[in-house]
Amino acid sequence: MSDNQKNARNKKVLYGIIALLGVVIIVLGIYVYNLSNRSTTTIVTAPTKSASSEKASSSTKKYIAGKDYKITYSNTNLINKSTITKALDANGLNDINDLMDTSEDGGDMAKIEVYYNKDKNLLVERLFKNGYKDNQPTQTVGYDLQKQVMNLDKTFGNDYLNQPLVYTWEKLSK
Repeated sequence: MSDNQKNARNKKVLYGIIALLGVVIIVLGIYVYNLSNRSTTTIVTAPTKSASSEKASSSTKKYIAGKDYKITYSNTNLINKSTITKALDANGLNDINDLMDTSEDGGDMAKIEVYYNKDKNLLVERLFKNGYKDNQPTQTVGYDLQKQVMNLDKTFGNDYLNQPLVYTWEKLSK
């Protein structure tokens, strides 16, 4: 084998190693980004059970569907209830006691609307705290159905505008 052939082969090996390192760096970058995004989501939208939420759950107050709050599923031909429930569970929006809790660390919710964006495989949750005005949500978050993670930083109006409403939770009692 001549020196030129060895050099050419060495260059190919070197370029292959560089390309492989580039792919590894990109994959690691995506992994770190997803970890940091998941961490933020957990802190902001998926509260863990605290002493106060356990206290609320074990309190004598029992909230009654139809009297204290109302849940409406719509467009169930587009997405099933269990998928919606899983998304709501992911950020604590199925805990009626927390939603009704008006204390500082409670949910203090008045209404929740969930829209289904089939093209983006996304559920968009519009959260309305007590005292909201002009049908403006307090927070809007997304739930990526493919990755099964909250999509906090990338949810925009065009993700839910003109999309079907699939779930509504409303507080009835004052």
